[in-house]
Amino acid sequence: MNENKTNINWYPGHMAKTKRLISENINLIDVVYEVVDARMPKSSKIIDIDNYIGNKRRILIMNKYDLCDKVETDKWIKYYESIGYVVVKTNLTEEKRLTYLVSKTKELMTDEFTKMEEKNMRATRKIRVLVVGVPNVGKSTLINRLVGRKIVNTGNKPGVTKNLDWIRVDKDIELLDSPGILWPKFDDDTAYNLASLTAIKEEVLPINQVINYILNTLYKLYPKKLEERYGITSYNDDLFVETLDIIGKKRGCLIKGGDIDYDKVFNVILNDIKNGYIKEITLDRYK
Repeated sequence: MNENKTNINWYPGHMAKTKRLISENINLIDVVYEVVDARMPKSSKIIDIDNYIGNKRRILIMNKYDLCDKVETDKWIKYYESIGYVVVKTNLTEEKRLTYLVSKTKELMTDEFTKMEEKNMRATRKIRVLVVGVPNVGKSTLINRLVGRKIVNTGNKPGVTKNLDWIRVDKDIELLDSPGILWPKFDDDTAYNLASLTAIKEEVLPINQVINYILNTLYKLYPKKLEERYGITSYNDDLFVETLDIIGKKRGCLIKGGDIDYDKVFNVILNDIKNGYIKEITLDRYK
């Protein structure tokens, strides 16, 4: 693992504000949903989350589990469970997974509510859940599915949610939605994993470097997927332009005169990754 730190120069004021508001409201919270992208179970986990939520009950939600390499992601799940996390896998396409998440949330509060009922305090008390995660891991989509209708905006780009908002799920649970949280500096692998899955804005890191990272990573970890999607059977940094030419011709990314439109090729590759057209991949490796 490359331990060099990359300053991505993108730490919007609303993120600092979000952390402050979480700290101010944390005493109201019973359970924390920490949402991560199952394709990057380390890179998308908030490194300093304990500073803001303390010892609150929490559920680590491995979102987009249907898009990950389950063998690799399950290694991370086993690790997180070994250090005390309750981990729930969600696809957002399987209702039973969301039902399990709700039941697990209520299960975590059983002892607390038993104590409250003994003191005649339970009557109208809802479970208050804080939802946190880095940008674009699917928090808003998860909330909409839990509620059963579109109640918060979604978008396949970071920075859609701007404020902390309370949302009622059912008679027993209400959620406090929060904007995506990042931190100012990452190791290089984390920065590029986040950029590859658009958890940080596309203009933060040079797009050609992000695309080169994606191609290198796919060739190293999933060469068959690179071949199946683009017909690429070999790759290294020296083959970058040649590879873009092959993909551009294959996908029709051409401009007048038949030249390759490299910006379109970049978008094709990035969209294939972030939209799950290239699936069953996990960018983080456990040891």
